[in-house]
Amino acid sequence: MNKKSLPFKLSIVAVVVVLLGATAYMNRAALAVLGFNLFLSDTVEKGLEGSYKPLEGREQIAAVSTVSKTQEPFSVLLLGVDQRAHEDGRSDTMIYTVVRPKDGAILMVSIPRDTYVDIAGKDKKDKITHAYAFGGAKMALETVERLFGSPINHYATINFEGFRNVIDAMGGISLPIEKDLVNDDPDHEHFVVKAGQDVYNGTDALNYVRYREDAGGDMSRTERHQTFLNAMLDKAAAVSQWTKIPELIQIMGDNFSTDMQPNQMIELGQSLLQADNRTIYSHTLKGEGRRLKEGGAWVYFADEEDLGKAQQMIQSWLDADTAKGSLILPDKYVSKQPVQSLSSGSGNADTNEGTTAAHP
Repeated sequence: MNKKSLPFKLSIVAVVVVLLGATAYMNRAALAVLGFNLFLSDTVEKGLEGSYKPLEGREQIAAVSTVSKTQEPFSVLLLGVDQRAHEDGRSDTMIYTVVRPKDGAILMVSIPRDTYVDIAGKDKKDKITHAYAFGGAKMALETVERLFGSPINHYATINFEGFRNVIDAMGGISLPIEKDLVNDDPDHEHFVVKAGQDVYNGTDALNYVRYREDAGGDMSRTERHQTFLNAMLDKAAAVSQWTKIPELIQIMGDNFSTDMQPNQMIELGQSLLQADNRTIYSHTLKGEGRRLKEGGAWVYFADEEDLGKAQQMIQSWLDADTAKGSLILPDKYVSKQPVQSLSSGSGNADTNEGTTAAHP
């Protein structure tokens, strides 16, 4: 069996699985191809087999979406779950992702966790984060399908608790924390994350994701999740991490699940790696938070106009007949300088908004 794509496997370990593709960060094609043979073995692929967990009633959808159509656009729901011991867990991070392998283009639409929506199978409205608690990945997936009015071909779930040891094994990650994060509300877990550290360990990084007491509310929390995932990818893509791939995959263990089989993920990674230009575009649903009633739950209401634009954008990206230059893009890429493509011969991408490696 041939040894497989290093950058792609790194993306799996780092969370974003298939799509965010560390390929977008490992942009020196020759070096990446060399990594195939030097650091990956059949043992790594075998280690991924336990992560294959198809959803009941949706096996056929997952089976036909990428096995023989690796160049066709498809969608994946990325779920970052904050699940502690003896808890059902909730999906703190929900990202509707469209991958266009032929174009090397990826669209990521983040949904704030408190967004008030119709919950699939429950015949009621609630915070979208509760869909996972009620019915796992399947109910979360079907709720997001209803929200955007577009199909989801695959899912990938990562438990944030699994990141603690992964981050420590990688030697920590860099995070843009300029002011101490103090979580001390009586109803919240108490912790302090000190600002200005060159590198943050697994505990601090996880608390950065969990921090809840800034003025930005749900939007700021979603942006921190995106920054966290981006930092994980940056670190995982470093050459110094290559030899740690088997260890990192073993650490993830039961914390990672997807309905994409290992060979499907590998084929996709190779396809993205071979694309001449690779670009990532991101958007977070706009809206406002308020209480349903005095003393009631705090929820986030998506802006109807922005939601409509997001629905049109997703449909545009899923249409195989839409040329890359005609894709509908998030407003921030239209109003600023054009996004520069990340080619195999370029250096590392900038991570600011409006660039190729916009926060995933």
